Amino acid sequence: MPATVLLHPLIDHGIRKGADDFVGGTLVCHCLDKPVKVEIKGQVTHNHACGCTQCWKPEGAIVAIVAVAPTDHVSVVANGDKLAVLNPAATILRHACKVCGVHMHGPVEKDHGFRGLTFLHTELSREEGWQAPQFAAFVSSVIEGGVKPDRMGAVRARIRELGIEPYDCLSPTLMDMQSTFAAKKSGVLVE
Repeated sequence: MPATVLLHPLIDHGIRKGADDFVGGTLVCHCLDKPVKVEIKGQVTHNHACGCTQCWKPEGAIVAIVAVAPTDHVSVVANGDKLAVLNPAATILRHACKVCGVHMHGPVEKDHGFRGLTFLHTELSREEGWQAPQFAAFVSSVIEGGVKPDRMGAVRARIRELGIEPYDCLSPTLMDMQSTFAAKKSGVLVE
């Protein structure tokens, strides 16, 4: 019998359902001394497994688990001086701890369909109840991260076994948001 494909410690043994009444929590970087803390008010949305090579992943994971929240619901509450933006030209401004390297929050500030949203890794929280991953995005990109192409069938099968759909882009809902933004910007769609 083939070995189970390990994707990420948060989902490898099954996906836990989120709590409908979840009120938010605090993300904490991996530093033992003066950890960075980021508070999120309320539940996240569009939580997903991401195969891109830009998202932070824990050691050994081939996908990241990343969600979004409205930027005005996200606050750095401790040791923000330890944060640095990894790539100021990127759409997602990933603020990572300069000491441990963990990505703490990634707001979108450019003129973009996701402007006003911040990307987050809820696994950095001790609170339980965060929205469960809803889909897997950019799955084929795990090849760029070192997964052998001949393993992709098993990777996609494992994602489906966990009860989420693998996409090689974003989910249909997020792709619709992007297209709506572009259509409004071009004048094709007028409200």
